[in-house]
This record gives sequence, C-alpha cells and structure tokens, in this order.
Amino acid sequence: MKITGAKVFVGGPGKNYVTIKIMTDAGIYGLGDATLNNRETLPAAYLTDYLIPNLIGKDPRRSEDIWQFFYRGAYFRGGPIAMAAIGAIDMALWDIKGKLAGLPLYELFGGKSREGAVVYAHATGADLSDLMDSVARYVDQGYKAVRVQCGIPGMPTAGYAVPETSGGAGDFITDFSGITPKTEIWDTDRYMRYMPGALMEIRERFGHELKILHDVHHRLLPREAAAFAKEVEPARLYWLEDPTPAEDQDALRLIRQHSTTPIAIGEVFNSMWDCNKLIENELIDFIRVAVTYAGGITPVKRIVNLAGFHHVRTGFHGAPSHSPISMAAQHHLNAWAPNFGIQEYLVLGTPACDALFPSEHVMQDGMMYVSEAPGLGVDFDEGEAEKYEFTAGSHPIVRLQDGTLWNY
Repeated sequence: MKITGAKVFVGGPGKNYVTIKIMTDAGIYGLGDATLNNRETLPAAYLTDYLIPNLIGKDPRRSEDIWQFFYRGAYFRGGPIAMAAIGAIDMALWDIKGKLAGLPLYELFGGKSREGAVVYAHATGADLSDLMDSVARYVDQGYKAVRVQCGIPGMPTAGYAVPETSGGAGDFITDFSGITPKTEIWDTDRYMRYMPGALMEIRERFGHELKILHDVHHRLLPREAAAFAKEVEPARLYWLEDPTPAEDQDALRLIRQHSTTPIAIGEVFNSMWDCNKLIENELIDFIRVAVTYAGGITPVKRIVNLAGFHHVRTGFHGAPSHSPISMAAQHHLNAWAPNFGIQEYLVLGTPACDALFPSEHVMQDGMMYVSEAPGLGVDFDEGEAEKYEFTAGSHPIVRLQDGTLWNY
C-alpha cells in the first residue's frame, strides 16, 4: 500500500483552517489539521514544499517511521510551524489506519475508558454581571464546567478574551480586518485586586458542583502568580490556567510551594521536551497540549502516558483555531486516556462548518460522545472548500499602561 498524493487546503467559515488530504493506492484517504492560528500559510507551505514530496510512495501504515523521518530526520527540529505540519500528516495516517481496520481510532489506542468526555465552555462578560449571565446560559444548556473571564473595572481595555460591551461575543479573538494587530492594555494590580473576589462570587452563586476554570494567559510574574494562586484557593477552581509563562519552569515550582490550586499549562507547547520535566516533577495538574501543535497523535499519546505516571490529567486545547479534524483526534484520545481530565470546547457546529467537515461526533449536556465511524470520524467536502480562501488576520498584542509590550 502506497501514498499516491496529498492536497493542502487553506480556508473555512470564519477561520483559515489548514487541511491536508492524503490519498492512497487503495482508494482510502486520511485527513489532518495543520491550522496554526494567524500563521496559517506557513505550515501549509511547509507541507507543500518540503513534507509532501517526501511522503509520496511511502506506506501509510508505517506512521511511526514516517513521524520519525520528518521529526528526527530534520536537523532543525520542533517549533510550531514544523510540528503543526507533521501533526497534520500524523493525524491523516491514523485516520487511514482506522479506515483500513474498520474501527474508530479509540479502539486502536486500547478502547474506551469512558462513554462521554466532560467539556468546558467559555463564559465571558464585559463585567461580572454580564459574566454571571453567560455562565447561567451554559449551565442551563447542561454544561458541567465553564471557563470564566470578565472585564476588570478601571482596566483601559477589555482584557483577555472578553467582549468590549455587555452581551458581546468574546470567544473568537482573531481580527480579520487586516494583518496589523489590535492592542490591549493590561493592569496587573487591578486584575489581582479584583479577580479573586469575582471568582468567589461566581462560586457562591453557582455552588460547588460546577467546575470553574480561569485563564490568566501568561500575564503574571512568578511571585504574582504564586500569590494569586494562593488567594483564589477558597474559590476551589478546577484549574488555574497559564498563570505565568512556562519558559521559566522553576516558576511553576514557586507556585507549587505556595498554593494547592490546580495548575493547567501547555497549549503553546510543541513537543514532549517542552513539558516532560513539568510532568515528571509534578509541577502541573493538567497538560494542555494540542494534537496539532504538539506534532500529532503519535507524540501526544506518549505525553498522555507519561502524564499518567505522575498524576497529571489531560485538558487538551480546543480553541476555534483547531478544525473539527484535530478536535476529532482529541475526542478519540479523550475516550481512551485513563488519565483524562476535561476538554476545552468552543462551538464549531455552525451549518457552514458542518457542511465543510461532516461528522457524527455528538456534544450533549456538556459531554462529548465520540463517533463510531472508522478512523477519525470526520470527512471533508472539497466542493464546500472551494467557497473559501485565505484571509489575513491577526491576534491582539498586549502592552502595559506605560507602553511596555507584555505577554499574550
């Protein structure tokens, strides 16, 4: 069995999804997602110019060797562009494996550990009252977990992932009005004074059954993050996400020494080597890698296994920059992983998205139920894809009030 060709598509409804379709001489094809948010044309070019020419003629069943060929065989390894491209190929090869076997992917991993996987939604508000309304809407829909973000009184701009005005949408951050990013202004002192009390008010209103998550998005220095994590302990968060940039991994040790608040990190990680010491030293509670950015199913399955030895649970990234293809890969991993924690989920199921990526995966009452279809359980309509093309967009940047560029 040989790979005979591969196509790369860029575009989609409201996002520049990067989709690869790998064809074989057996008439079976596999799909993968290489979407790198706001840098989408780069993994697409890497696939087209460098990887696909070396893919033609290979046996698609030898996914491990192909992964090693592209990763270990490269002199310069890693990075989000290369890993997104390799990850897309790896997903597509696993999709082919499942179709050959006539089995959904979770069966190839070892079978289900659970029937449904808990997902969390993004509740946002321009202020705390607006956020409370957003949380209530998700609770009414049956969600058992929500991530909460709200505007901070006196903050010059809305802050991270919150709408500018009450009732506005805050999930889709990318601005497609041009390549120049918008600027948000951040005030750490105001945030640290306000947010602990806001989290307690949310807990008091919605009780202890609701899983409450909060994302700091790398905005705090290590000492600030340790103090914040300690102060929010009474709110009993399900997790505190990205309290400080993880490049300085000893910063996580400082937080651990001062607080028992669970820590989730890893959505920007690209390999096992970004997170293995954090896991082995048990400095985090949830690993947030994404199947696309971390290089595909093959390496992420290794990360999940390592995490399981050290009491670290999964909490895969699930922002709208991941297409239904990579989300399907994560759904299958979630169904299998004995150390599953939770899955981030932003609603992708618009009619336009469903038409481009037909699927039978089901999200109901805050739970994701994986499709029984062979492989990933997601298809791709090339006819629908012709409706879309690349549209340049950008992610915001952050500055402090004095103009200093800060962490997004």
